[in-house]
Amino acid sequence: MKNSWIFILIFWCWTACSGPKEKQEQLTLPMEVAKAYGYENFKNIKSIHYTWNVQIDSARQIARTWTWNIPERVVHYTGQDTSMQYSLTEVNEGLEKMDHSFINDKYWLMFPFQLAWDRGYEYEVEKKSNAPISGQPCTRLTIIYPQDKGYTPGDAYDLFIDDNNMIMEWVYRKGNGSKGRAYTWEGVKQYGGIKLATEHKNEAGEMKIWFSDIQVK
Repeated sequence: MKNSWIFILIFWCWTACSGPKEKQEQLTLPMEVAKAYGYENFKNIKSIHYTWNVQIDSARQIARTWTWNIPERVVHYTGQDTSMQYSLTEVNEGLEKMDHSFINDKYWLMFPFQLAWDRGYEYEVEKKSNAPISGQPCTRLTIIYPQDKGYTPGDAYDLFIDDNNMIMEWVYRKGNGSKGRAYTWEGVKQYGGIKLATEHKNEAGEMKIWFSDIQVK
């Protein structure tokens, strides 16, 4: 599927589904972003159900539906051809492709919370920056993951955040390379005390990734 990597990103995953540890409760800028999206209320969430949709081109669209049972660390998947359930504590070689997809889709929906959950990343802050799509003044927060951990080590994310620590746009850079593509973070809605961005558009203003049927319990 030519150039599908633009949308179906295999995101870095290292203890991505674990809960936050006390040492990361300090108010770093990543934690402030997590809190802006309601991180403190996430402890009350038992399950999240959603469908991740991506428009590959004018003729091709992909949809994947997930239900994440958080206390039991179990994921249920429904796609076009199959459905299955697996435990996040028992991911083996046969489940890695499915787990890659779950992590990818979850990062598009819940990346602010990953800033609290994930371990070992470095970050850089540039206070005076401009968002790549809108050109609006903002703060650029760059997250750089370790070179020796996860599915795709060394990936980087440039988050362009407003004065309320909400993400306006982001750029994913595979392997911390110099190039990436910018997408918006919009359609923010509140579910059970947490905020989720439900729409991601490209520089042309085309809806490329969006979420539907979101249920938070």
